Amino acid sequence: MRNNVFTLSTEQLKEIGLGLQQKIMEGLRKDGEEIACLPTYINPGKDFEGKTLALDWGGTNFRAAIVQFQKGEKPVILENMKLPLSCKETEGFQQEDLFHAMAGLIVQLKHLDTTVTHIGYCFSYPAESTLNGDAILLRWTKEIEIPDMLNKLVGKPLLTYLNNYEGMKTQFKTIKVVNDTIACLFAGLTQPGYDSYIGLIAGTGTNTAALIHKSHIKKLNKEYNGGDLIPINLESGNLKPKYTGKEYLTEIDQRVDEQSKDRHRQLFEKAMSGGYIGSIFRNTFPEIEIEPKFDGEKLTNLMNYPAIYKEEYITVARQIYIRSAQLVAASLAGLTLTLTSYQDKNTYDKSILNICLAADGSLFWSTDKNGKDYNEWVREYLEKILNNFGLEHIHFHINKLDDANLIGSAIAALS
Repeated sequence: MRNNVFTLSTEQLKEIGLGLQQKIMEGLRKDGEEIACLPTYINPGKDFEGKTLALDWGGTNFRAAIVQFQKGEKPVILENMKLPLSCKETEGFQQEDLFHAMAGLIVQLKHLDTTVTHIGYCFSYPAESTLNGDAILLRWTKEIEIPDMLNKLVGKPLLTYLNNYEGMKTQFKTIKVVNDTIACLFAGLTQPGYDSYIGLIAGTGTNTAALIHKSHIKKLNKEYNGGDLIPINLESGNLKPKYTGKEYLTEIDQRVDEQSKDRHRQLFEKAMSGGYIGSIFRNTFPEIEIEPKFDGEKLTNLMNYPAIYKEEYITVARQIYIRSAQLVAASLAGLTLTLTSYQDKNTYDKSILNICLAADGSLFWSTDKNGKDYNEWVREYLEKILNNFGLEHIHFHINKLDDANLIGSAIAALS
């Protein structure tokens, strides 16, 4: 039986949380930091009416939906279609190839008509938000590579392409671009009554977002004249814990990183996201034959069928699964420290008691039939870390929101 190199102590998780808090503060002060802390210049509104087109590209599939709002009621998804758009399907793509594939799906929507003139686009890659609600692509992640889109606007070219696409049933007026974690955060705002809100994605990739007061964001665009609370896409998956010794990532994590297209980036994400934890397992057992596309879903399936696999494989798979949940818990703790203590890490804001965690992602809501589910591990370790920080008065309310990315994107479109 291999030694368990994956489980982390509460003290190590605290150190990760403190390290992330420090990096968040640096990212709020200036651009180009390890934790990017990208402001989104969209203030989510409420009491919308009408229909909007919501798009979601998260790294595995592209989805297009029509979302309807009626005053005083929850938004309703009238129609939802998808097609695969992962690194495999987009290999060799240029921007026009991507837009053509997207438009081909959008034009098939039966509820798309001339009343649908606004687009909300959930674009799950690091992008800098512009004051008009568009975004500029900074870099690709999740093994996607479309070079001619880098450092260019994400939304406007797509809007122009769709409006000129043969057979399109409407002419779109606006497009708002948000990260998937921001979309999740916006969807969480439909649950009123909490002191603070956090958006979490734990699926193919991993990231967090929160509403942060503009007074703490030193790099905020000086022309911004909106509300006080700014949605911040942290891009927290880019945290760089060290690899060896008493540190938090292992030599196996290093091998996974060396095999990836974006080496030395997204190290935190590569240690815990569904897109990579299967590779961690495969590199732990290089002597056995495992399919190249062995992802988080397949890792979970292995744990759920113990009669089929060797006990050692199941044990190590569960260790990797639990460490992933530990790292998510550490990231939430680090963000909580930021929300409750901007200046002095030893003095906490006691007004924040209840935090709504709007969580999305197939990994976060995955099930271990022979142990604790992923979200239960996250909750357990998050409580341990917060208690060790003296934040036992803070309670997380974990909410599973159906189609959070689409709902959040639709809210952005009409904000």
